[in-house]
Amino acid sequence: MRVISGSARRVSLVTPEGLSTRPTADMAKESLFNIISAEIRGVRFLDLFCGSGAIGLEALSRGAKEAVFVENSKPAIAATLQNLEKTRLLQHAQLLEMPVEKAIDKLDTSGHLFDIIFLDPPYDTNLLIQTLNHLANTHLLCKTGIIIAETDAQIHKASPIPTPSAFELTDTRIYGRTCFLFYMWRANL
Repeated sequence: MRVISGSARRVSLVTPEGLSTRPTADMAKESLFNIISAEIRGVRFLDLFCGSGAIGLEALSRGAKEAVFVENSKPAIAATLQNLEKTRLLQHAQLLEMPVEKAIDKLDTSGHLFDIIFLDPPYDTNLLIQTLNHLANTHLLCKTGIIIAETDAQIHKASPIPTPSAFELTDTRIYGRTCFLFYMWRANL
């Protein structure tokens, strides 16, 4: 696994050991960033369930203004810190070592606002739905921002993820077993 493009291009990334994290494949990551490449420069990026930090690091490498990484697993936190140091992007990053639900509340209370929120919970549909619903009840996403949720394509095909009423599902992209769901605020809100 590596950073694909930008200032940290070709830097190899450390991944946490064990089965608790599932790094996004380079092909899927590259496809995702091809979709959002025009919107990445200068944005504030939130990487929930960040694992090794690969998605937030890719955003920073491609010109995101700042990225906040949220992770609760000790091995994943260690990997994210190593990767921030290896890529020399630490000065543009903040790592919150806590459960995602608690981090969402903390960021919302402190008035943070993000242009892009990426979430990649363990392939647990309930956790994904809970996190989307939690985000729908905050002010973390700017009016023109997007939420990108990663899930297992087979799970999503079998039982599509319900969209919170505050959001509109604007796109779905599938790359192998990886499915990206794109959400925006519903226009009439």
